[in-house]
Amino acid sequence: MGFFIYFYAMISDELKANIITFFETIDKYYGSKTEITSGLFSKMDNVNAALTTWNLSEFNLIRSAYRNNGGKFMFEGNGNYFEIASEKLIDFKHPGRHKFEFIEQYGENVFRITKIRFHYKY
Repeated sequence: MGFFIYFYAMISDELKANIITFFETIDKYYGSKTEITSGLFSKMDNVNAALTTWNLSEFNLIRSAYRNNGGKFMFEGNGNYFEIASEKLIDFKHPGRHKFEFIEQYGENVFRITKIRFHYKY
């Protein structure tokens, strides 16, 4: 990605590099069934599934990109479009094979966790 990406000022350079690497290699998942589960929660130290509001989208990933206008990472496929705000990112994890988690902070006590799972054949 040869452009400037706006990140939350407090995240580490290592975390930034891991996020960029994820998006630089995401094209291997194009055509794969993709599950995106996102949830809103209010306590960073306690992501309680019972107290989180969840949404699920499933589609075949067609395209991904970084939208400079607004600083968003986007995922697109089969009538679905999903964005993650780069300047709101405070955490990124790779908890399993073809599984990724992003956490954005939208307010003092407003967070969104996005879990992405690719059904990848390799």
